[in-house]
Amino acid sequence: MKRSKRIEALDRRAVNKDGFIDEWPEMGFVAMHSPYDPEPSIKIEDGVITELDGKKRDDFDFLDQFIADYAIRTDRAEASMAVSSLEIARMIVDIHVSRKEILEIVSGITPAKMAEVINCLNVVEMMMGMQKMRARKVPGNQAHITNLKDDPVQIAADAAEGALRGFSEEETTMGVARYAPFSAMALLIGSQVGRPGVLTQCSAEEATELELGIRGLTTYAETLSVYGTEKVFIDGDDTPYSKAFLNSAYASRGLKVRFTSGAGSEVLMGSSEMKSMLYLECRCLYVTKGAGSQGIQNGSVSCVGVAAGVPAGIREIIGENLVAALLGLECASSNDQSFSNSDMRRTARTMLQFMPGTDFIFSGYAAEPNYDNMFAGSNFDAEDFDDYNVMQRDMQVDGGLRPVTEEDVIRVRRTAGKAVQAVFKYLGLTEVTDEQVEAVTYAHGSKDTLKRDAAADLMSADDMMKRGITGVDVVKALAESGYTELAENILNMLKQRVIGDYMHTAAILDEHFQVMSGVNTPNDYMGPGTGYRVSGKRWEEIKAIPHRINVNEF
Repeated sequence: MKRSKRIEALDRRAVNKDGFIDEWPEMGFVAMHSPYDPEPSIKIEDGVITELDGKKRDDFDFLDQFIADYAIRTDRAEASMAVSSLEIARMIVDIHVSRKEILEIVSGITPAKMAEVINCLNVVEMMMGMQKMRARKVPGNQAHITNLKDDPVQIAADAAEGALRGFSEEETTMGVARYAPFSAMALLIGSQVGRPGVLTQCSAEEATELELGIRGLTTYAETLSVYGTEKVFIDGDDTPYSKAFLNSAYASRGLKVRFTSGAGSEVLMGSSEMKSMLYLECRCLYVTKGAGSQGIQNGSVSCVGVAAGVPAGIREIIGENLVAALLGLECASSNDQSFSNSDMRRTARTMLQFMPGTDFIFSGYAAEPNYDNMFAGSNFDAEDFDDYNVMQRDMQVDGGLRPVTEEDVIRVRRTAGKAVQAVFKYLGLTEVTDEQVEAVTYAHGSKDTLKRDAAADLMSADDMMKRGITGVDVVKALAESGYTELAENILNMLKQRVIGDYMHTAAILDEHFQVMSGVNTPNDYMGPGTGYRVSGKRWEEIKAIPHRINVNEF
């Protein structure tokens, strides 16, 4: 057959390397609505929910029971369920109906009713809803800080640069799990070099992650995964009750906690029960609320390829983000795994969260080149910083980042490397050479850095844990090595553990260690002229991209 040259050219486009599949509800490949989704219903007897979305209490699985007992306000349920889904959807986009009023109504509806409400909204309406319903007034952003070598010196340098660029939270993980103590400590040091008050996390096996937190080497956790079907929960060796217990274990020790969920996990694990991704995600989010977590990382996350492969899959992602906000949860809205070969498509997917703003637009912007991202690569990475800053400037939108100068980047990277060098020396850990510090100061990624002795590092990291080294030891090491201001910053982060205010919904810290959260800086959007507006000092900061004609220099 003779081919059309235009069709041949289109066939070679990056987007056609992506995976797509028709809707297949029986296997869970359906985004917004499955013919097998339940109809909304509720019955309450003596204050106890005895029917939930068509199921009698005797037939509840453990998600139904947990949601019925802990996630729905029984005093509000009958009144809320009597309001039509279309009317609730219209309230969400109505500038005359406040966020507080909507939270009150939604607190009494069931997961199936929530899915029905979201199905009444198109993507523009969902974005309008997110602009009003996010918890914190000012949007934020979170970075991934990792590298192929698990090099703690590079982690510190990248963390310092990421904090300088505006990330309010930074998260690391490792290729080799035993590197976790070094990674957590380096992230803590580097983040406070770049900008005081940045929260940090080390994603590891849960017992290790909890211990690092108890020792004051991290300040938050978000890898508490929840799922939408009982079988998938069981396959993950968990239940809603065990997740609630773990949540309490973190929170009782002063650690901010965020759960993780997202469309597609049940499909990948082979037990979607023929339900739509949206309905299953609603169940995840109700479990999160019932477990007492202040927030969620959601938006398909690591399963984004599944959601993005079906019709309306990207619509479902912003839909599930909105559900999190409607339940009053902090929403870290994913964008943290690359899902497409198409630059146009990955940008379009991100705009749904970027333009209305979420509590964390990315729950993992790769602040390193994607080849160094041990979380499997992010939708945006370090090579997109300038594009992202220009988009903020183009649209007068606050995406949580800021332009920086080369001089400042070099300065903070060097300081972070030298600080890690000093701490390692003081604590008797493996050597960090001047040459290694110099390499990471100017590096783009791990291809530009020097090798470390991995065996010696791992033995030293094990020794660090055996010796019981804590955040207080890091403060002492820095103070006695001449890094007084940095030591004070880390001490202030440890004080936050005692104060506990950063465990409020959607909490972040500013550079003065003042908490900004959904409690003390709530979103008050009620239409034009209200809510958060990019202006003043922040607008001047966003406008000042390096590659511009500065009229003051003429």
